[in-house]
Amino acid sequence: MPSREETERMCALTREVKPVADLIRFAVSPDDEVVPDTDARAEGRGVWITLGYRQVAEAQKKKAFARSLKSEVKVPEDLAGLTRRRLEERYLSALSLARKAGQLVTGATKVKAAIEGGEISALLTATDAAEDGRNKLLGSLKGYTKAAEEAGLNPAETPHFELLDSGQMGLALGIENVIHAALTKGGAAQAAVKRAERLARYIAN
Repeated sequence: MPSREETERMCALTREVKPVADLIRFAVSPDDEVVPDTDARAEGRGVWITLGYRQVAEAQKKKAFARSLKSEVKVPEDLAGLTRRRLEERYLSALSLARKAGQLVTGATKVKAAIEGGEISALLTATDAAEDGRNKLLGSLKGYTKAAEEAGLNPAETPHFELLDSGQMGLALGIENVIHAALTKGGAAQAAVKRAERLARYIAN
C-alpha cells in the first residue's frame, strides 16, 4: 500500500491535509516563477493547493506560495486563469489520444447509437450546444440507464461534461465545430474522463 506521504499533501492555503486527487501542485521554475504542475511530475520545490479556481486565486492573493516556500517567488498575474488553461490543454490532449485510439465518437447520430449500445463512458457536450440537442442526448442516456436497471443490471453512472466550446473541441480533434461527442471504453478514454473530472472540479470550486 502507498504510504500516507505518497497519497496526501497539505494545502498551503487552508493547511488541511487532503488526498492528492483533491489538490493541484505548483512548481517553481528555474527563474523562480510559480507555474502549474498539473501532473505533479516536475522536480524541485512545489506547493499544493486545493483543486479549485477560487482557491488558487485566494492563495495568490494571500501570498501562500511565498509563505509555503519560505522565499520570494514570482507569481503570474492570473495564476488561476493560467491553471485552468493548462488543465484544459491536458484534457484536450487526452481527447485527441482517445480519438486516435478509436475510443471517441462525434456527431449526434453516432453518439446516440453509442449510448443505446451501452458503449460510452462519458457524454461530452459543447458549452455552446443548442438546448434541444443537449436534451435529446441526455434523454437517450437516461432512457438507456432506466432500461438497464429494469433488466436487472447495475449500470455505472455515466458522467456528462460541458467544459469546452465547439471550436475548442473541434480544434483538438481536427474536426470543425464538435458539438456532441462521447468517450467509449478503453484506457485512453478513461484517461480523458479523469482529465475531464479534474477540470470540472477546478471550474466548480
